[in-house]
Amino acid sequence: MTDCKRISSRDNAFYKSLLRLTSSSRERRDVAQTLLDGPHLLRAWLDSGRFPSHILLSPSALDDTEISRLRAECPNVPCTLLDESLFKQLSELKTPNGLLTLIDIPQPAHTFTPGFALLLEDIQDPGNLGSILRSAAAAGCDAVYLSQGCADAWSPRVLRAAMGGHFVLAINESSNLLDIASHFDGSLLAASLEAETELYDCELRGKIAFAIGNEGAGLSAELQGKAQQRFIIPMPGKVESLNAAAATAVCLFEAARQRR
Repeated sequence: MTDCKRISSRDNAFYKSLLRLTSSSRERRDVAQTLLDGPHLLRAWLDSGRFPSHILLSPSALDDTEISRLRAECPNVPCTLLDESLFKQLSELKTPNGLLTLIDIPQPAHTFTPGFALLLEDIQDPGNLGSILRSAAAAGCDAVYLSQGCADAWSPRVLRAAMGGHFVLAINESSNLLDIASHFDGSLLAASLEAETELYDCELRGKIAFAIGNEGAGLSAELQGKAQQRFIIPMPGKVESLNAAAATAVCLFEAARQRR
């Protein structure tokens, strides 16, 4: 197991670069790296067949059995021990669990052709976006395309909410959704309050993609116009709508049910 170096100064250049990663989406894009917070995300990352670039620990993590096991699976990965106060600045958790890992953000293959995809237009809440990615991974989706107006998919909050969903999806940020929709050779579906067809009557067993709109404004008219099938989610209860993450989960798992 690699011995840990120690950082105790906020002026350390490596530590400053880590701080920028936690707060700046531009920094994450520029260096194509991000931080995973906690053992669960590292476990999911390792299960996807990848290794981190660097392991970061607080002193309290040195005696943690689970973290020690994970470190043992990364024998050639550099490790740095951060003073407790420095570590807390990097973690958004109220009670940090003592483990952060630096990873290289996966870059999706340009030649990949999805069979079950999501097109996300201007999803701005990190919690919503993370929940959508988690549902997409659980339902067997293989690709997600995000418009430029979406929240940063690789931010700490989105990563925590998705609980490892990122690592089994081809995530394409800053996508031109109209162009993706025009060239998708399957069926594009979109929810619409004006639709007469219910979601449960749609054919979802072939090559499909759901287009999901902004939390407040919904899906743009231009992207709605690209959909081959519009549908409504029946809601017999006394509410008028679902939030974006809940509506997406309903759509994804109806598709999963049909595609069993």
